[in-house]
Amino acid sequence: MSAVAEVLSTVVANRDPRCSELPTCPVCADSMVAAEASAYVSDRMISYLWTCDNCGYGFVTKHAVKQRFTCN
Repeated sequence: MSAVAEVLSTVVANRDPRCSELPTCPVCADSMVAAEASAYVSDRMISYLWTCDNCGYGFVTKHAVKQRFTCN
């Protein structure tokens, strides 16, 4: 079954992206545990590719990050 991509935009305010709520599938309402892939779109934007294990529906979420990540 092929997946259809849809972009859902969210803004993360003062929260670590790993602590944000995980999405549910908009088609079958199954809970998602981990994104299939992630990518830095820009210094302040991260996109995640989600694919539902239950029905195969795929979608992309984008998260805005207020501060830049740095490595120590």
